Amino acid sequence: MKKILLIILAVVVAGGLVAFMVIKQQSGYTKVLTATIAREDLSTVVSGTGQIKPKTYVVLGATAMGRVTHLYVKEGDLVKKGETVATVENVQQQASLSSQEAAISAARTDILSDIAAEKTAEANVEHAKADLEQKKLDWDRAQALYSAGILAKQDYDAKKAAYDTDVATVSQAVAQVNQAKANTDSLRGHLQMQVATLRVNQNAVDLTMAVAPFDGIVTNEPVREGETVVQGIQNTEGSTFMTLADMSVVTAEVKVDETDIVNIQLGQPADVTVDALPGKVFKGHVTLVGDQALLRSTGIATSQSTTGTEEAKDFKVVVTLDGPIDELRPGLSCTTKITTAHKPNVLSLPIQALTMHDPALDAAKSKGDVQAATSSSVQAKSNPVQGVFVVDKDKKGRLRAKFIPVTTGITGATNIEVLSGLNQGQEVVTGPYKTLRDLKGGSLLKRDTVKVVLPSGGSS
Repeated sequence: MKKILLIILAVVVAGGLVAFMVIKQQSGYTKVLTATIAREDLSTVVSGTGQIKPKTYVVLGATAMGRVTHLYVKEGDLVKKGETVATVENVQQQASLSSQEAAISAARTDILSDIAAEKTAEANVEHAKADLEQKKLDWDRAQALYSAGILAKQDYDAKKAAYDTDVATVSQAVAQVNQAKANTDSLRGHLQMQVATLRVNQNAVDLTMAVAPFDGIVTNEPVREGETVVQGIQNTEGSTFMTLADMSVVTAEVKVDETDIVNIQLGQPADVTVDALPGKVFKGHVTLVGDQALLRSTGIATSQSTTGTEEAKDFKVVVTLDGPIDELRPGLSCTTKITTAHKPNVLSLPIQALTMHDPALDAAKSKGDVQAATSSSVQAKSNPVQGVFVVDKDKKGRLRAKFIPVTTGITGATNIEVLSGLNQGQEVVTGPYKTLRDLKGGSLLKRDTVKVVLPSGGSS
């Protein structure tokens, strides 16, 4: 029994010595997370949320007062250009139109009658001229016979009277032709007036019908058959039939944070995702960048706001989708990711590896002047620069932190471009954040191989 206790005691002592040596060996080491510098394609992306909107839409308002007799379409229906989509009662307008059409038909009949009268009058002129020619011959012979003393004075006077009568008859027939033509011209003038009135009556009928001005989709229909509509201001109650949207050109109108708007330019590519169509990505490009800041709480432009409170602001950005998309509907919520910069095959490092540090403090500490390095005067004169801690090996093969200033370029989702300071394959410290914040150049390091578990809603 005593022998067993001695063996157990020896094992405990040996375990304690091993633990002591391990603890002693690890004392002074800082556990860190690391990553290797590599090359990859980087893109800077700006996100915004909003809704799908058609580039062109129109509100069809009532142009005549009356009861809605027919609504030929409903919300969500596709319509063609020129298609009648709604009508208002038009009994009076149709009656006026029919009456005017009858009046025009009668006027045209009167014109045809007058044209026939012209023909008759012209025929009478020709007949009168033929008679006049005969009377002229008789009168000429009578003059010759009378001069020769062969014709009696009574017969001579009769021939002259007959000739003068035919001259007057021709003049009268010509006057009748001119009168008939003038009457016809007058009737034609009245016909033109009747036709103009017909156009007015036709327009009155047309005003009782709503016609689609382009191919589109019905997005709103606030009235029902049997209700009365009136002419009024657009979008007011009782004056609107429906709203039509031209979905041949679809846009995503989103709001972008004021800190990102300076990077957005016309023509930049964008990916649009719609909440109602998960898994689908629609390609597009920026076609409008708003120049008015919008208050995030109200959506009102700052130039129109009467309050002077400082708050976060957004800017409107419109992305036009490439090609018509039949599955999209106006008003669908969407998220747009705009690529503001892209560089292929660049040197990059994780964003969390970047830190602000003053190498001068490390230099003072390396000389053994720890008190000077931590004094308030030195801290006040500190001039931190942007850089990373590289994992380096000392002469004994131990891992140590070495701070290297870094110049960076574009920023991706998780990585940032390295312009200078680092080379491909170098190992850098990426965290944890608290450790990286307090890390000093020359500190002993130990790679932490334990996967960090993030608490719900938190971050490491």
